[in-house]
Amino acid sequence: MTRQHQLGRVAVVTGAGSGIGRAVARLLLAEGYRVALAGRREALLLETAAGHAQALAVQCDVTVPDDVERLFGAVLQDWGRVDVLFNNAGVFGPSASVDEIGMADWEATVAVNVTGSMLCAAAAVRAMKAQTPQGGRIINNGSIAAHAPRPRTVAYTVTKHAMTGLTKSIELDGRGFGITCGQIDIGNAATDLMETIGVGSGAVQADGSLSVEPTFPVEDAARAVLLMAGMPASASVGSVVITASGMPFIGRG
Repeated sequence: MTRQHQLGRVAVVTGAGSGIGRAVARLLLAEGYRVALAGRREALLLETAAGHAQALAVQCDVTVPDDVERLFGAVLQDWGRVDVLFNNAGVFGPSASVDEIGMADWEATVAVNVTGSMLCAAAAVRAMKAQTPQGGRIINNGSIAAHAPRPRTVAYTVTKHAMTGLTKSIELDGRGFGITCGQIDIGNAATDLMETIGVGSGAVQADGSLSVEPTFPVEDAARAVLLMAGMPASASVGSVVITASGMPFIGRG
């Protein structure tokens, strides 16, 4: 779909202050979308929005229902509809196995990655059902961890498997309202998160060894999201997996 065809479409991107969310938001803006940028740190949202007249920065903690309602209320007040939600906000959580993780760490990871995604999807679906023309597209940011975990990532892995269930449920329940939902599972896009788990210097493998893993530009991941967002309403993109070439995913373990 060309840039001209995207003019006027409205997208909401959560976790837009950094990483994949920032790259997706900037690309959507460059392609003519009106984009609401949501995140907890307003200064980073404003950096993402810099130079773009069609950007709306809204400070929002996706785990807080009132914040989510305020976010979508601002979008509807300014632009009157929601065409695309990129449900991207997430945290990696603690490095721990199931017998080690503390309840506070577990609950904090679930709150952002699962409950926050559910709250944003719910608000988007309500808007998409009520608007004219009806319908829209939700894209959930899953992870390679939705397929295969890294060692000592029980909280993150469980939440990303849960994201797959959320995606499928929204896709099924949205059929009668022109709402589609798909999931993109990204492996080793070059973001700050990848550095925190040692991908560039040596990430822990299933056998306990350390291995430097390849990465790929985050802008390439954003292009995959743009493709999903721009598909016509007649097509539903259920699942996309995009990884760095040579990443130890196929055959992991």
